[in-house]
Amino acid sequence: MAAEKQDIGKLETIKVYSQATGLNVPLKQVADLEVVWEPSKIRRWDLLKVVSVKCEVTDETTPIAVAMEIDKWLKQEQKNWDVGYKYELGGEMESSVEASNSINEKLLIAGLIIVLLLVVQFNSIRKPFIILTTIPLGIIGVIIGLLVMRSYFGFMTLLGLISLAGVVINNAIVLIDRIRIEIEDNGLDAQRAIVESAQRRLCPILLTTATTIGGLIPPYIGGGPM
Repeated sequence: MAAEKQDIGKLETIKVYSQATGLNVPLKQVADLEVVWEPSKIRRWDLLKVVSVKCEVTDETTPIAVAMEIDKWLKQEQKNWDVGYKYELGGEMESSVEASNSINEKLLIAGLIIVLLLVVQFNSIRKPFIILTTIPLGIIGVIIGLLVMRSYFGFMTLLGLISLAGVVINNAIVLIDRIRIEIEDNGLDAQRAIVESAQRRLCPILLTTATTIGGLIPPYIGGGPM
């Protein structure tokens, strides 16, 4: 308090110009000075005053799971808030939603381009349709992988799923092309050609899958979003 009074005393001695008399007078003659506490910094978001609350999660849970639980609690507490107060979830939840929306906007265009390329390559609609129907089967492996690794479906999982769809399409193209070779060049019937092609392409497909898994091991060991 002594320091505050000393500061006020210094301010009161400041000379200010008086237009009425044309003289410089002490500030205390024209103003009453007092110490008032106020925030040192006012944070705003879209011109609205905000309060940011941050936290870190433990290894036993995930940011998405914690955000969902907090969201449930905030929805109940919001009923008791005054008019004009609201909340928004940021952090991992916000970045995941924004990234997913940006991908979803371009995903349809990318899918149409893939279909067009497949139709041009095979000069057929039936073969691209067969290839595309194999993509949803990859979700089975994704679910199993998430359960085994105790992970969650987030933005990085979505990127992995899109990459997996590319791998499935690539393997299907190779297999169907091999079936065509067995039928047209080797004269096998359709059923035998499918079995023969699957046997011949099994080893290369497994090798490419193994190399893909091997390439993902370092990012997994290193931790982080990847």
